[in-house]
Amino acid sequence: MSERTGLYPGTFDPVTNGHVDVIGRAARLCDRLVVGVSVNIGKGPLFPLEERVELVRAETAVIAARTGCKVDVLPFQGLLIGFAKEVGASMIVRGLRAVSDFDYEFQMAGMNHRLDPGIETVFLMASETNQFISSRFVKEIAQLGGDIASFVPALTLERTLARVRA
Repeated sequence: MSERTGLYPGTFDPVTNGHVDVIGRAARLCDRLVVGVSVNIGKGPLFPLEERVELVRAETAVIAARTGCKVDVLPFQGLLIGFAKEVGASMIVRGLRAVSDFDYEFQMAGMNHRLDPGIETVFLMASETNQFISSRFVKEIAQLGGDIASFVPALTLERTLARVRA
């Protein structure tokens, strides 16, 4: 039987507890999970690409050990389907927080299916404790001096606070 490779893409700016939750659950579905960290300069990232990759690697290292799934964290730019083919993914994993996410993700899944019907999109609901967390809100709260400790892992907390205070 061939290796099942999943791809979980995002900007991860910063990586949140919600992202880590979805990564952990996706790792139980795959033999190999590629976490694709997108360049996406249009969003005006707080962290440069290299640091986002580093943070995701650090925050997800324990998941690979716990699940036995190989977790690779790789940067990418361009079309998601092209990157999925490049890494040999048979599925794209997308996290859903609320109904509002579904409309966008449903459209994206349809477009991706038209581009390559051999790559499935799998939706994972965020756990109830993480459904309201978004990187955008985390950055905004941090920049306004609020407490983000319950929204992000420890290293990400440290780095985010250092960056917004600089």
